[in-house]
Amino acid sequence: MTGLPLTIATGPYDRVAPLRLGEIKAEGIELQYHAQVPVHGIFVEMAERGAWDASEMSLALYTVKRSRALGGGEPFPFMAIPVFPSRVFRHGNIFINNQMGITAPKDLEGKRIGIQEYRQSAGIWIRGILRDEYDVNTDTIQWVEGGVNDRRIPAASDIRPEREVNITGLGRADTLSDALASGDIDAIIAARQPDSAKTSDNVVRLFGNYREAECSYFEKTGIFPIMHTLVIRDEVYNNNEWIAKSLFDAFEASKARAAELMAYTGAMVVMTPWLHDAVEEMNTVFGVDAWPYGLEANRHHLETFNQYLVDEGFLETTPALEDLFASIA
Repeated sequence: MTGLPLTIATGPYDRVAPLRLGEIKAEGIELQYHAQVPVHGIFVEMAERGAWDASEMSLALYTVKRSRALGGGEPFPFMAIPVFPSRVFRHGNIFINNQMGITAPKDLEGKRIGIQEYRQSAGIWIRGILRDEYDVNTDTIQWVEGGVNDRRIPAASDIRPEREVNITGLGRADTLSDALASGDIDAIIAARQPDSAKTSDNVVRLFGNYREAECSYFEKTGIFPIMHTLVIRDEVYNNNEWIAKSLFDAFEASKARAAELMAYTGAMVVMTPWLHDAVEEMNTVFGVDAWPYGLEANRHHLETFNQYLVDEGFLETTPALEDLFASIA
């Protein structure tokens, strides 16, 4: 007996590969899997056109639009499950022009800083971290939106904070990477690294020891920042609520299988020469599971992120997580 046909889209990550390739099955479901990078296109296609039954989704985009919808705003017909396929520390994604007098995070105040999108989850996290950990007044910064290495095309699903923020556009003729190298902007905070970091001596990381800074942040807060979650179209979820649990279990099993393969010492499953040292270090720093799924294991992460959304004016109050994520009990 065939299962419920379900289309799904995510990035082509190692942690989803066993599920995507059919080694792991979602009980009662026949998955039709689409994978692509960059994953931003998935968010836009899903948010604007409901392109799949389920998909990866920006945590910021989902949380803001779903919360506003629950408060009586424009509908956003998706329900998330507590699967988090993308997590990234972001200290290493702050690049500066070293001719602009920036030597410490506090020096970012009053500067012109490029961003891909103000609402980007990466930006929400690092601005909150700059405020919490380095006492940076991010309201003094002029934010310049544009494409990092390619021209940026605004999407209809873009969102803005509901308060005054100094945001200007770079325009479509240039990139943030070029603007940073030339000194038209002072820094970039974005998910992608600027190409000019490889070609210009003026473009360097703010945190030269970013890995040490990120480890210190994790040791202090216990947070490995969540970038994306997984959503199901309401029409599909409301008629088949059981699929939330089925998908959650399948993604958990797929992640466990990926971890097992990565730890196999007979050969290396990815092209990282010192993979097994990296796995040992990961286990030492993070413990049993560096990528936990589920609401309780991530409550502190999600509540911190939601508070940042309030601080920046995207939301009036922090939403209850149980209103944003389907029960997988």
